[in-house]
Amino acid sequence: MLGITLGDITKIEADAIVNAANTSLLGGGGVDGAIHRAAGPKLLTECRMLNGCKTGQAKITKGYWLPAQYVIHTPGPVWNGGKKGEEHLLKSCYENCLKLAVDYGCRTVAFPSISTGIYRFPLDKASAIAVETILEFMELHPDMDVQMVCFDRETFQYYQNALETAKGK
Repeated sequence: MLGITLGDITKIEADAIVNAANTSLLGGGGVDGAIHRAAGPKLLTECRMLNGCKTGQAKITKGYWLPAQYVIHTPGPVWNGGKKGEEHLLKSCYENCLKLAVDYGCRTVAFPSISTGIYRFPLDKASAIAVETILEFMELHPDMDVQMVCFDRETFQYYQNALETAKGK
């Protein structure tokens, strides 16, 4: 099942939460900084050993002080007008996170809205890509429970609309 919720991803009880990371994986602003602060210093120590991550790919760490067992880190694309493969890269973020979740036996996964903050990916496009990619993946893994955790009401509304549109297809 795919659910859309309004809240703080660092407080979500799930097997894994996804971090909209930067390519260094060493923390930053927004959701990345919040996850690093909530998980505690051992997350940064483990992330240092991962040697970064390419945009669209994903790597996994323990959750440490978070209520989630794992954190799946994925650097989303910076929006440059859509002419540099941003949509494909964003789709890859979701696919690679979900594949890692399955590899680690995770049945519950929570995602933030990847790339829609400082990376400026348009919410209408990002929400449609996220919802469609997750629903496609869940057709092959119907036992998985995925939540999109939206930080604000505007983001929540975009994801709700994208889910309604996808279900109407």
